[in-house]
This record gives sequence, structure tokens and C-alpha cells, in this order.
Amino acid sequence: MASRSLSRLALAATGVLLTTLLGGPATAQPADTPVFWRVPATAAQAQALEAAGFDVEEGDAGAVLVVGGQAVANQLRAAGFRPSYHDTVYKELPARGNSLEADTYYGGYRTVTAHENHLTAVAAAHPDLATKYTIGQSWKKTKGQGGHDIQALCLTKKQSGDCTLSTTSPKPKFFLMAQIHARELSTGELAWRWIDYLADGYATDATAKSILDTTEVWVVPIANPDGVDIVASGGNSPKLQRKNANNSRGSCTGTNIGVDLNRNSTFKWGADSNSACAETYQGVSAGSEPEVQALEKLARAIFPDQRGTGNNDPAPSTAKGTMITLHSYGNDIIIPWGFTQATSPNDAQYRRLGAKYSASNGYLVGTNEETVGYDTSGTTDDFTYGELGVASVTFEVGGSSGTCGGFLPRYTCVDSTFWPKNKGALITAAKAAAAPYQQ
Repeated sequence: MASRSLSRLALAATGVLLTTLLGGPATAQPADTPVFWRVPATAAQAQALEAAGFDVEEGDAGAVLVVGGQAVANQLRAAGFRPSYHDTVYKELPARGNSLEADTYYGGYRTVTAHENHLTAVAAAHPDLATKYTIGQSWKKTKGQGGHDIQALCLTKKQSGDCTLSTTSPKPKFFLMAQIHARELSTGELAWRWIDYLADGYATDATAKSILDTTEVWVVPIANPDGVDIVASGGNSPKLQRKNANNSRGSCTGTNIGVDLNRNSTFKWGADSNSACAETYQGVSAGSEPEVQALEKLARAIFPDQRGTGNNDPAPSTAKGTMITLHSYGNDIIIPWGFTQATSPNDAQYRRLGAKYSASNGYLVGTNEETVGYDTSGTTDDFTYGELGVASVTFEVGGSSGTCGGFLPRYTCVDSTFWPKNKGALITAAKAAAAPYQQ
């Protein structure tokens, strides 16, 4: 969480004190089933908790949610906080939960391998519509430790120059990114359904056909494959890995390893955590992680630079391109800026576009301050907007509690709730790509 009134030096001191009181970074014991604890806290206290290694998430007015088991709750109490039970992390599995199809886990969620095979299959089945790209490598693959390629799919009814890595190709572009935070399970599944809706629906659905006749749709369904491998390795008890698998810094263990890829982008990097075990650890330098390098390289390859260099330089009304990065949870549509409390120079246009998204999913539209309540530096949507002028937002999918809430909603929620709510918003984003600031 980002402080509203405490200097960073004072916050750092608070975090050190809290870490000392707690005896080191907070982690649940392996057998200590995690839950969401509601913890009354100021913004400064919340950031100090995060700096001390707690898994701090969005809460409500005057409180945050902390993920952990009884050991974490005891540490919070020892430091003077008053945690109370909020909700489970793991949801009840359907009856078929222990006899899943191949390459699935936790009731039906797809593994990285399943997503890779899906992209290959779509490109083979629809050569006139789909082009698969390898845009980079995961951290583990760069180190020869297994890992994966980072893969993207471009969808359009192909004509000359379409779906090439070009900033001057004729059609406007909508870029959808998912599962950059590995444990946010529903997001990769939404990307899967979006791909199938367009590719399979082109022949029969007038809206899908209209989109692909006029627009390039780029999708990275799994932006953090190493992290998703860790999550899926837990099977019916997915591991709560948020970050990538980079274990080269610090003495972190379990799901505390890694770099938060949504704090590592090169635009306005450097105001999040320097603690290697923290969930928002930003890495050793801007763009240090290969996954982030791949995503930024793709964005620069398909979108022209349409915005000035100053914080107050707006993207012109003629700027093209939309981008949505899918996260969970919160039922929010977060508009720039993330790195500062100041609104972006395109704030009015963003609110109009956000209202059109919200007409489909009902999510709250606002800045970080108005939604999650904390600043974020080095994020992917700040990068695509700040560097390139692309109309970029974050969707936080799902609520904070219940069967369809949290990081690990029941798999059936994807089709019963998340896809029906967000299909229309994704259609709106694709249709808006030609002139997003004129909506």
C-alpha cells in the first residue's frame, strides 16, 4: 500500500521496526491453510506490513486484507494489529475436482502447457485469422532451468500487412494481457475464452466478424508462465505464487521468491518494494525481468509512440490502440495514473471509455486512489499509456470474498460470472481501438 502522508524514509523505518518485531518476513507455515484476514490499518501501516513481508491485498475503508494462516494472524496480533477472519482463499471444489482432464488443476483451470497447445491449435485451425508469436522467454528458460517461451496470438481477418510486428500496419489494435500475477487464476481463462469467441465465432457471430474484419486483436494469455507453473504445481491446493520464479536475490523461500512483473516495467519504475521477499518486489532495476522485456518489446513493435514525454502531455484525440491487463480481484476498472495520485492528462476520456466498459461488467471506474487505494510504480498499463499513448486500463476481476471471489475462485465462476460480465467489455475495447479517446 502507498502512503498518503508519511515520507518514504519514515515508512522505511516503520517497516524495519515492524520486521524486527515480527522476527523477519511473514510467511505461513506449509500446513497452515491460508485465509484472508481483515486488518484495520492506515495506509502507512499497510505499507509497513507489506515492507515486512506480509501478503497485503485490497480491503475496504480503513482496512486491508492480509493472506496467511494462523501463524500470520499471530504475528499480526503480536505487532498490535487486530486481524479478523474475512474469507477462505481456497474454494470448495466441484465433485469432479479430483478427476480432472489432462493439463488442468483446481477444478479445471488450464496449465501453461494447455495454454501453449491452445494457441498452436487455434493458429492451425484458423490460418486466415490467427498468427502465433514467440515474443520472449521466461526467467527460468533464460537460465536453462526449463521454463517457457512467452507467447502471443494475433487475431484478424488477414490482409496484406496484418498481424505483423509493425507500428504502421493498417488496422487499429487491441492488446489483452492476462495472468501477469500468476495466482490470479480467472484472468488466463478469460483470455482463452476471448480467443475462442473471436476465432470460432468469426463464421457465425456478426460482432466477432466485424471486430476481426477491422481490428487486430493481440492476446498474451499467460504473461508469467514460470509463476503459473508454481501455482499449478499445488494441484487442488494451488500455490499462491504472485511473482515470477527469479530466485537469484535474497533468502526467500516458497512463494516469496521472484519479482513482481507488474512493478518491473520501465515507465516510472522504482517506488515499490526493494525487499526481495515482498509480494511487490520491483526487481534490481527497471525492466530487469525477461518477461517484462518481452511484453514491452511487443508493445513497442505494434504501437507507435503517440504521446509526449511529460506527465501532463496528453495522448492526442487521434491516438489509436486499446490495452487491458487482467488482474484479480476487486471488481474495478483502474485508469491511469498508477504511479501518482495525480490524474492523467486524458482523465476525462478515460472515464468515458471506462463507463462503457462498466456498462457490461458493472465494475467501479477510477484511479488507484479511487479504487484499490494505493499507488503502483512500474506497471504495464502505465507503460503502454505513458510511453506510447495507448488507452490502457486494468480490470480487477471478481470480488474479495465468496465462491467467486479472491485469487482462487471456483472454476465454474469463469463461465457463470466472469466471462458473461466481461465479454461485452472486451468487445467494447476492441471496437474502441480505432479512436479510444473519442468515445
